[in-house]
Amino acid sequence: MSVDLAKAARDPIRLGILLSGRGSNFLAMAESIREGVLPGVQIAVVISNVAEAPGLAKAREMGLPSAVFVSQGRKRAEHDADLTACLQAHHVDLVCLAGYMRLLSPEFIAAFPNRILNIHPSLLPAFPGLEAQQQAFEHGVKVAGCTVHFVDDHLDHGVIVLQRTIPVLESDDAHSLAARILVEEHLAYTEAIAHVAGGEYEIRGRRFVKRNSSR
Repeated sequence: MSVDLAKAARDPIRLGILLSGRGSNFLAMAESIREGVLPGVQIAVVISNVAEAPGLAKAREMGLPSAVFVSQGRKRAEHDADLTACLQAHHVDLVCLAGYMRLLSPEFIAAFPNRILNIHPSLLPAFPGLEAQQQAFEHGVKVAGCTVHFVDDHLDHGVIVLQRTIPVLESDDAHSLAARILVEEHLAYTEAIAHVAGGEYEIRGRRFVKRNSSR
């Protein structure tokens, strides 16, 4: 079954962005919204667990609502309770992780069931976790890419919404491969948000299945 995010046609889908660093995927989302590629979608709040995160500074420059909840030295459940309260206060429909370098608590995930998206720079289930591009390069894969998936209680494990692929070139190193994957990430995240925000899909077991829309 799908989560009804479509709501009334007049109501925008409100995104809550979580980031820890430069937030390049967040910036790509914001640009897609500005250019009309994601009609009916708006960024409700940008939250970081790192006070000096460049992505957070960019959000402030853009005039977007923002918040900081520093995670260092705090218990995960307490920290995530603050995140949950902030997202709910901003009436967020869909949470998007954009380089958020912290595992989420089960309580946080339960508060937004099938409403948290993440992007990972590999073709999951291959190469979960950190340094995925380096893992793929060292493994000698011939095709690499990225995956947008719903977040569940396990690392890089939830239902896959979509994937984009690129060939691994003979001239590649781990750095150039990561750079080319990042280009695909920016496209993939926007496409995935459009699919989920439209509400025209079902989750069948572990499969994300788009429905034909008559609208």
